[in-house]
Amino acid sequence: MKLQGVLPAVRKMKDFEKVLQSDHSLVILLETRIAQLPKLVQYAKQHQKKVFVHGDLINGLKLDRYGLEFLVHHIKIDGIISTRANVIALAKQHTIYAIQRLFAIDSSAVEKNIDLINKTKPDYVEVLPGIIPSVIKEIIQSTNTPVIAGGLIKTREEVEMVLTHGAVAVTTSEASLWQR
Repeated sequence: MKLQGVLPAVRKMKDFEKVLQSDHSLVILLETRIAQLPKLVQYAKQHQKKVFVHGDLINGLKLDRYGLEFLVHHIKIDGIISTRANVIALAKQHTIYAIQRLFAIDSSAVEKNIDLINKTKPDYVEVLPGIIPSVIKEIIQSTNTPVIAGGLIKTREEVEMVLTHGAVAVTTSEASLWQR
């Protein structure tokens, strides 16, 4: 599966229903509880959706090797997003999609994250905030890893701008941007 375009990231249950009725093949679950996750994933799969979860934001889950094993083998997620290198490494061992999330808060943080990305080799890198074209270009050039832009992208023009500057996709919880 190749990630591209706008990727819906769900924070609210009303938005979950919108994604299920859409023609998007992927849903990203943010800020959920471990008790809700099995039913959400099952319901999404019934609607032929691939499911990625932001592992760092699942309340009640310890994201160690056993937690990831639970997500992969029992919940049946298709991919994970995390800021943690060990989670990315574990995801790669389980052959699910691994997206390394990084926060571009300053040039030192970007440099450290580039080193980390080159070691962990995620399938994709999600850059937050995603509205900084120079950071997107720097990460692509320094890691040869596809970049997904996320955070603070609020308009169609901003979506087009980051895609034009090299991002392969945009994650957003802004439901108005999910329409194609």
